[in-house]
Amino acid sequence: MNSGWNERFAGAGYLFGTRPAAFVARLAPRLAPGSRLLSVAEGEGRNAAHLARLGHHVTAFDSSETALAKARALAEGITPAPAFHLARIEDWQWQADAFDAVFGVFIQFAPPALRDRIFTGMAQTLRPGGRVLLHGFAPRQLGNRSGGPRAPAQLYTLDLLHAAFPGWQIEHAADYDADLDEGEGHQGRAALVDFVARKP
Repeated sequence: MNSGWNERFAGAGYLFGTRPAAFVARLAPRLAPGSRLLSVAEGEGRNAAHLARLGHHVTAFDSSETALAKARALAEGITPAPAFHLARIEDWQWQADAFDAVFGVFIQFAPPALRDRIFTGMAQTLRPGGRVLLHGFAPRQLGNRSGGPRAPAQLYTLDLLHAAFPGWQIEHAADYDADLDEGEGHQGRAALVDFVARKP
């Protein structure tokens, strides 16, 4: 479905490793036991597998068949099993009030117009009181070699994220630098943004 990402994920290993993003591991304890979670553009399954191991009911989608095959292998034997779906983000059906939390981790492949649609869909699919959890690269990342898009308009600022979810309760917002060690895809110093907000 997505030849570019299929090529990126074609190696024998996991491009971004098999451990969850540090953001996901750090913020997961905030979730109620057995939460219904959606992971957007999940890739090879590292975050979905981690969240399912914690006992959450995870739905995840990605546009790469290659990535999802690795995701299913990584999640083999986990109960409850994550539900992986092949879908482009433009085609995903954002079911209303369906999830307790939505994760978007390093999903900055989208230009601004599509990003706005994604954020609108995330808001729609969360139940009242549900959380959006976003993690990505800040504009300073253009000076680093640890991954991320090269298009400045696709990078996050806290002001941008605050504006995307007006009236939401901000539970965590941070703009910081840290060292990434996530497979071959994310290695080295990175400029990062975290954002967690609760739907009214």
